[in-house]
Amino acid sequence: MNVFGVDIGGSGIKGAPVDLERGALAEPRHKVLTPHPATPDGVAGCVAEVVRNFGWSGPVGVTFPGVVTGSTVRTAANVDKGWIGVDAGKLLSEHLDGLPVTVLNDADAAGVAEMTFGAGRGRTGTVILLTLGTGIGSAVFTDGRLVPNTELGHLELKGHDAETRASTRAKEDEDLSWEHWAGRRLRKYLAHVEMLFSPELFIIGGGVSRKADRFLPLLEGIRAEIVPAELQNNAGIVGAAMATRPR
Repeated sequence: MNVFGVDIGGSGIKGAPVDLERGALAEPRHKVLTPHPATPDGVAGCVAEVVRNFGWSGPVGVTFPGVVTGSTVRTAANVDKGWIGVDAGKLLSEHLDGLPVTVLNDADAAGVAEMTFGAGRGRTGTVILLTLGTGIGSAVFTDGRLVPNTELGHLELKGHDAETRASTRAKEDEDLSWEHWAGRRLRKYLAHVEMLFSPELFIIGGGVSRKADRFLPLLEGIRAEIVPAELQNNAGIVGAAMATRPR
């Protein structure tokens, strides 16, 4: 059974049909740039472009980079503040000619996918997935159950939002070496999260997970096991599609 998943990010919006039996993309994904400013109508138009690229006419799951309760957006750190208070499911459905749309937090979607099909499969205890990209998203699981909308990227680190110091964007914008970014900033952030939650496992997702060999060895002093996301940057798409299934 295939369902469509779309992952809205701060820099790109990507989607594809997903094979829910395998937890994998059924076709190569299609990606467009996130509009700037990332207004509700602008982003919704891009989501519609991605979906229509495949001629899709069924249910669609969509991730959003912020807190989502029901289908209403509550925070919008890396997109336009006009999203706050918007019924994203309704708006996106209108842009998709009435197709049913399910919306959830982006890191939660990636986490559910990794816990079902990827690096967290079969793991118990506390597992934390962190997606490193434009910001830092988080998904926290206890014995496989999701605690939604945790937003650990906004923990304070050195007097700043952690994601402004330890995200992939921070590394790129400040032209940081792997040693400085991972060995100092990301390590300190993980140590802080570990102090608060004592997880058995950290899963590192986002596009940077493809380069795990460059930075995982630099994360010294963390007691929890640290592994890259197996679904890498497709985890959000897979998790978005999974969210359309009846619970």
